[in-house]
Amino acid sequence: MKLGHEVTLFHRGETKADLPVSVEHVHGDFASFDQFVPELREREPDVVVDMWAVRQHDGRRVRSFKGIAERGVVLSSVDVYRAFGRIHRSEPGEPDPLPLTELSALREKPVGSPWYDPLDYNKTGVELEARADPDFPVTILRLPATHGPGDIGHRLHPYLKRMADGRRAILLDKDVARWRWARGYVEDVAHAVCLAVDDPCSAGRIYNVADEIAYSEAEWVGLIGNAMGWSGEVVIASADGLPEYLRSKIDTAQDYVVDSSRVRSELGYAEMADGAEALRRTIEWELANPPDPVDENVFDYAAEDVTLAHLGR
Repeated sequence: MKLGHEVTLFHRGETKADLPVSVEHVHGDFASFDQFVPELREREPDVVVDMWAVRQHDGRRVRSFKGIAERGVVLSSVDVYRAFGRIHRSEPGEPDPLPLTELSALREKPVGSPWYDPLDYNKTGVELEARADPDFPVTILRLPATHGPGDIGHRLHPYLKRMADGRRAILLDKDVARWRWARGYVEDVAHAVCLAVDDPCSAGRIYNVADEIAYSEAEWVGLIGNAMGWSGEVVIASADGLPEYLRSKIDTAQDYVVDSSRVRSELGYAEMADGAEALRRTIEWELANPPDPVDENVFDYAAEDVTLAHLGR
């Protein structure tokens, strides 16, 4: 809206967001989306953004506006790359070269999501469906593990809870500690979406969106601790000396470093929030909105103390 656009939002209407009064709302469910297409087409949108395409057939939704809209934008994920299959051992092989670019090999087999059945969640399929019509250009944004207010995955919670509980040390599997992963802050990711919507040059392009630095997990915990004002230490240990729930479940030989230079050079993308400030905002929200329920099985402090004692900590 600050860019001069008129915005219509299609959603279920079950939650409220702090949006300008000028935003128009159409309430409905994606399960019956086809019923709403005529009404939405009557609004004659210039650009259609699909923020919730998770199953392969979801990729068709944006093409429902061909002939009315000039183009579409679909939010995908950096998990489309074959390297993600390497991590989860669904596509065995040597680690793929880094950094991952928009031209890197894509995975061929579905890999589950914490929130979807693996047979349903398929961002690679979403991209194929969304881009199936060469006469309707669709921009694909491949987004990273995103932290910030509203994070349904509560990605920082396992570390924040220990820090808030006064733990003097946080244990990390040595293989996880050195492993690097692509991350981004929610407001920065939203900025990338706005740039893709506003710039016609994005039509038909694919963009990775991620922080320029992919921190190792140990570095990431250290940054969280600094923002939290935590005075403890990160302790790295071999998997066989850790409680089962702290042992790596992935193949950490494959780091996940993503190249976001294309979106930066073509659309002028840059992070809007300072990294420390982004963490501060995330922490503030996470502490006020912990998961419900909290899985106490992964916070066995007595077992963790046994490991620390064996390590002389």
